[in-house]
Amino acid sequence: MTVFCCPHCGGALTTAGGSARCAAGHSFDFAGSGYLNLLPPTRRHSKDPGDNRQMVAARARFLAGGSYDVLADAVVKQLADLVPAGGAVLDAGCGEGYFTAAVRAGLPGAGWVGGVDISKSAVDRAARRHKGCRFAVAGVHALPVADGSLAAVTNLFAPHDEREFWRVLQPGGHLLVAAPGPRHLWGLKQTLYETPYQNPPFAYRPAGFSLCRQTAVTAQLQLSAPQQIADLFAMTPYCYRTPPQKAEELLGRQQLDTPIEFVLALYQKLPPEAENGGCL
Repeated sequence: MTVFCCPHCGGALTTAGGSARCAAGHSFDFAGSGYLNLLPPTRRHSKDPGDNRQMVAARARFLAGGSYDVLADAVVKQLADLVPAGGAVLDAGCGEGYFTAAVRAGLPGAGWVGGVDISKSAVDRAARRHKGCRFAVAGVHALPVADGSLAAVTNLFAPHDEREFWRVLQPGGHLLVAAPGPRHLWGLKQTLYETPYQNPPFAYRPAGFSLCRQTAVTAQLQLSAPQQIADLFAMTPYCYRTPPQKAEELLGRQQLDTPIEFVLALYQKLPPEAENGGCL
């Protein structure tokens, strides 16, 4: 199944030996771990964009402990009846591939499951650990994916681009977005802030899509190892904007109890001429 395409001309990629090439002659070598780098230098906003190796490792350790399995299970459940046999699913902003791999395992009938992320460190780790999926370095704002090739796109705690999602989905295809709920990581916030604040209500309504359903996924975490607490902190934006004294207070704890809250929103692609419709 051809899903990834040339980021320069949009042509289909064919694999020969250790590289992928389009009809126009643009060629891309597979990395040793098996991914393709489909992010042209002109689309990089820095020398090494996205999460660095330390951030990726912290998130991978935390997720490997099963703390977010409740979200992975919910993602698979949402997609189970929507992806036909042989259909393709892309994880847009896949990070180290934890959720991508969960979709691959949970949807054995899918023909192709892959992910893209702007972080080379994240994609390299994903490709090394999840050989049943296909990965590429790329941004969500210029997906190297063929028009209308996907049955579903997942976009989990990652940047959105509704125009690109609409372009790469098949007619009637589905977009699944995950975002933090109002009291996500409330216990963490209580340690870091004198007056914790709730996250704003989720209100993403992408043009060209109808909202099928919005679901809350909640659980309670009990972290009893300092490494778990440190890894959770490192994978959140609070890591960058917390005063050192508060960060030290958190990292000195032996236990952390906190609710986790996610919002899962499922959308369906509308035809170009539609103003209403879909599965509202």
